[in-house]
Amino acid sequence: MNKEETRWFKTHCSRMDHGGCALLVGARDNRIVKIKGDPEGFLNKGYVCPKGLASADRLTHPSRLRSPLRRVGNRGQGKWERISWTDAIEEMASRMNGIKARYGARSVIFGQGMPKGLELFGLIRLATLFGSPNVIAVQDVCHAPREVSGVHTCGFYPVVDFHHKSGLIVLWGSNVTSSNEEGQICSLLLEQLGKGTPLIVVDPRRTELAEKADLWLQIRPGTDHALALAFLNVIITEELYDKAFVDEWTVGFHELSSRVSEFTPEKVSAITWVPADLIRDGARRYASCRPAAIQWGNPIEQTVNTFDAARAILCLMAVCGNLDVPGGNIQPVDPDVLSLARFVRSDLLPSKRKEMLHAFHGAIPKMMTVPPTYFRKAVLEGKPYPVRGAYIQCANPLLAYADSSMTFDALMKLDFLAVSDIVLTPTAALADLVLPAATSFEFNDIGHYGLGHGYILARPKVVDPPEECWPDIRIINELGKLISPSEYWFDSHEDLLEEVLKPSGLSFAAFAEKGYLKGPDRFRKYLDAGFSTPTGKVELMLSQAEKMSVPPLPCFSGLPEEEDPDYPLVLTSCKSRYYLHSSYRWIERLRKSRPQPRTEIHPETAERYGIREGEEIVVETRRGIITQVAHLTPAIHPRVVCVAYGWWHPLGDGQFDWKKSNYNMLTSAEKLGKEFGTPNLKGISCRVRKA
Repeated sequence: MNKEETRWFKTHCSRMDHGGCALLVGARDNRIVKIKGDPEGFLNKGYVCPKGLASADRLTHPSRLRSPLRRVGNRGQGKWERISWTDAIEEMASRMNGIKARYGARSVIFGQGMPKGLELFGLIRLATLFGSPNVIAVQDVCHAPREVSGVHTCGFYPVVDFHHKSGLIVLWGSNVTSSNEEGQICSLLLEQLGKGTPLIVVDPRRTELAEKADLWLQIRPGTDHALALAFLNVIITEELYDKAFVDEWTVGFHELSSRVSEFTPEKVSAITWVPADLIRDGARRYASCRPAAIQWGNPIEQTVNTFDAARAILCLMAVCGNLDVPGGNIQPVDPDVLSLARFVRSDLLPSKRKEMLHAFHGAIPKMMTVPPTYFRKAVLEGKPYPVRGAYIQCANPLLAYADSSMTFDALMKLDFLAVSDIVLTPTAALADLVLPAATSFEFNDIGHYGLGHGYILARPKVVDPPEECWPDIRIINELGKLISPSEYWFDSHEDLLEEVLKPSGLSFAAFAEKGYLKGPDRFRKYLDAGFSTPTGKVELMLSQAEKMSVPPLPCFSGLPEEEDPDYPLVLTSCKSRYYLHSSYRWIERLRKSRPQPRTEIHPETAERYGIREGEEIVVETRRGIITQVAHLTPAIHPRVVCVAYGWWHPLGDGQFDWKKSNYNMLTSAEKLGKEFGTPNLKGISCRVRKA
């Protein structure tokens, strides 16, 4: 065909990560033929990652689900019959309403993986209108510890400001050239580095960005809270903090000073494996280069000590005066769109906060979603009340939740399970109903709504989906009419997008023309209104700690797990630039780049265990055993092994080997951080051997 027959569309990448890269997408005959980065992109400035370049392959893959399926054999047996959408939606409604009538609405849960667009908040709206307080998501190990700890400490979630020049940037457990950390795409960071902005990297692995850094702190996995306390020790002891800000805008500085006095660099060096002189150097640089920005990644949220880690880093931002200043960690102002509370209609379920599963376990207030472990306990033990049914979208819990065996047992015990996805995943293979979802480029969507970054992104569709593949938001809208008051739903699911945009005065079409909406830049807002905390100040010591049953000050109570001579190595994992959690290993173009699950091992460690590059090895914890392939690299500490996560292997006929290489066969949900219900996903004792 002639080149002129290709039509070009502007949209934003999504569902390959949080999304955010502006794209130019070429299509003809309802097929995408070319994807490239948009040089005018607000966040990416023309950059696009390997996942984005391969994203069109999802739409035409032979494994794609193309019609609703009903289980006809035993659960997990892989026997299905094709049914209509009418039958699928009516059966879902009947089963969910039946559970509600017998056990109550809260015995049905609604599950979501990483938020990918408007569908998460549509799902919360659906659950609320149905009467269930329980939307299950992975916020316990991603986003909530940083956001909720921020809300309790300073009244907002401090996000990094790469749009204004920083005096110094710290990447703390964040590798933005390999993963899009909630929209913090690497383009703006690399632009600053190219202009000479100094960089500190805190990471157990020598990443590409660690190679570029002025200072790399190779931390022991799971000890971020200790390192942050040592930074505070140096900054306070040497009086490097912002005295004016501390005096006027914080409470609890004296108590914090007393707390951190014992965490000297020498003491903390033994805990974190970071040399004491490098701890001092890092702390001094952060305190002296203002404004300084900390891009804190979600690895700090993946141990039972996540609350202390988040709180200590928040205190670090505060005492150095880097909160809500351009080039620091800011409180973005949202554009004129519908508030999240109004969209999800939280006013219609006033008992929600007290009825959510985690409320019975004493979790910290203000969590929007339920930690997965509490959902599984409710299924398996009936505590605090039974959970009997689930609808799950955009998620693969069998791979994503800690302790995959526990997840399997819980999913098998449910009376009813429905799953929406684009391929038959190991989780979907256990469902009673499987719904074929449309994927990005096939429906209109709004990106970054509700994430607290101060902007939303237009995701206009480029091609039509297969006839029986529905957007998740359409499934929600149609199901909502049958399980909740119909007046809160619409003839077309696209009216939900219009509802979000209504305060802006824009239609979705007009919004798509603009590409994005951003709130105004306003900094140091506390000068006018103080901080949104009970004291009106940054609470280095929490004034409501006793009421919330949490520690008032950040502390270090130990490693995530006790050391064990039988398991002498330390387990961690990292995000892959080629995959999104457990997604897209079936895309050939991505699989070519990373065909096998790789465990990174230091060459000295590999030699000690007789392991060679590319050999199959066994990784073992007290919880379980998996097999992966060894990759020898000096970029990792000799006592650390970094295991690839999210791996599953198709076996045919809808069955999967989800145990062999699955990282979460090695993790446990027995020990949880009280504040967020967070299990240990990192810093776990392990050992390795040849397979």
